[in-house]
Formats: sequence, C-alpha cells, structure tokens
Amino acid sequence: MQITFLGTSSGVPTRFRNVSSVAVRLPQRSEVWLLDCGESTQHQIMRSELRLSQISKIFITHLHGDHIFGIPGLLATCGMSGSVKHIDLYGPAGLDGYIDACLKYSETRLAYTIDVHRVKPGLVTQDQEFAVYCAPLKHRVTAYGYRLVEKDRPGTFDVAKAQAMGIPSGPLYGKLKNGQTIVLPDGTTVDGREFVGAPKVGRKVVYCTDTIYCDSAVELAHQADVLIHEATFAHQDADMAYQRLHSTSTMAAQVALGAQVKKLVMTHFSPRYAPGNDILLEDLLTEARMIFAETYLAQDFMTLEV
Repeated sequence: MQITFLGTSSGVPTRFRNVSSVAVRLPQRSEVWLLDCGESTQHQIMRSELRLSQISKIFITHLHGDHIFGIPGLLATCGMSGSVKHIDLYGPAGLDGYIDACLKYSETRLAYTIDVHRVKPGLVTQDQEFAVYCAPLKHRVTAYGYRLVEKDRPGTFDVAKAQAMGIPSGPLYGKLKNGQTIVLPDGTTVDGREFVGAPKVGRKVVYCTDTIYCDSAVELAHQADVLIHEATFAHQDADMAYQRLHSTSTMAAQVALGAQVKKLVMTHFSPRYAPGNDILLEDLLTEARMIFAETYLAQDFMTLEV
C-alpha cells in the first residue's frame, strides 16, 4: 500500500501546495483510490507516478470546494483516456447532485459508468481484501473521516517443511496454504495449519479532514498504521480553529496519541504559515511532536509506503 499526497494546502492552492487530495495505490490489484479531489487533482496525478487509468474509487469527506472542485475535470479526462471502465464515488448527501449538474451543464458524456454512493457512519464498502469505514467529523458542514482496512492475510507457507514430508507441489500446496486438511496417497493426514505461520495483520490508513478535535476521529483512527489528519492552524491560533471548526497541530497530535496510531502525517495547512511569516510549518511540527513524537508534515508529491 502506497500513499501519495497530491494536495496539502487548505482552502486555496499556493505556489507549492495544491488543495486537498490523497492517493492510495494498491499495487497488488493495480488500483488507485482517491481521498478527496480538490481543483487540479488530475494535473497533480499527471505530474506523479500514478496513472489516471487505475483510479477506481473516490472518497469525498465533505462538499467544500477545495475538496471537490477537481472531480468533474478528472472524470472527463478519465473518459477521454478510453481505458477507464467504472469509477465508484462515495461521499455525503449532495455529492450526486453536484456531479450530475457539472456533467449536465458542461454537456460532458462519459465513456464509462460511475456510481455515486451516499455514505453513512459505519461500513462504506468492502471486498475480499479491503474494507472502508467512515465516521462523522465536526465541521461547518456534514463531513466524514475514512478508515481503509486491509483484511488480515494468511501467514507464510513453509515450503521446506512440505518438501521434507515429500508432499508434491501443486494443488495440494494450495490447500495447505489455506489451512485445509489433506490426505496423502499413503493415507497420511496432514493439517495445513501446521505449515502456515501466524496471519499477517492487515494495514490500516485513516484520513480525517476537515474537523476540529472530536472523539469520533479518535475512535476511527484506533491503532491505525498511518493517520492523515488536518492541521490547518498553529496552536497559538486556536481561536480561529474553534471559530472555523478546523484543527490545530496540537489537536491532530492529541487524536494520534489517543488513538495509539503508529504514525501521524499532518496536512491541510493554512497558507498563512508560508516562508517569511512569523510562524512556519516547522513550528507546527515542533508543537505536534511535543505531544506525539511520530509526527510528520505532508508535502505535495510525498510518497509513503505502509
């Protein structure tokens, strides 16, 4: 699982940071899932090593422009590429109306199918390998955080042990890998569980923006491998954070600490902390690390392996 930050600014783009979007690449299935899709996300993808043709799901946290203005352009470009078959979009009520209106009034005809799903707290979607959950955040409009969970995988198969017992490779190995019991030609019964190590715990990525500190974010992020959390403001600007229902660096760190995550990556930074100002993003990092040491600042095009 690979995370690529496509936009890490809040509200408006800057010279070095685009607005919100994060890509999660699933190499084992050649798919890319997007978390939010701010304006010019498609341009950011083209400047990265990601491929538009691999986008299969888009998860939208809320309907503010800096999180959704990139959807129509991205959908249109994917249609012109000719290699996209279907895209599922997930988000709050109103997402379907927004997309329908954009496509209708721009007279855009997609050469592939899309489905827009209205999310509710709890399970959003799942298949044999992954499950996605959401929980309400605390913002000026309806907003959700997302939890991407890779399901536990079977442990490593002990090929040497199977060979030592004279078990022929082929279909029997497949059954043993699945923990099944088999009977060898000589009548020996073999329990597959004795050949497979402990299950590999699935990876967990959580995405929370836009929100002020809230208990539901802590619950959603419980023991995640990576928590991506907005940190729009510095601690000393907490009054603005409360007024606008955004998080400070210290709020993001408190969520990470309470949720016992392995790593916190802060994003969605206010342009006010650009070089030349009294407070810089490095100051936000210092504030957060006083609470949660494993904290990092997201940069556009930063890639993180999970």
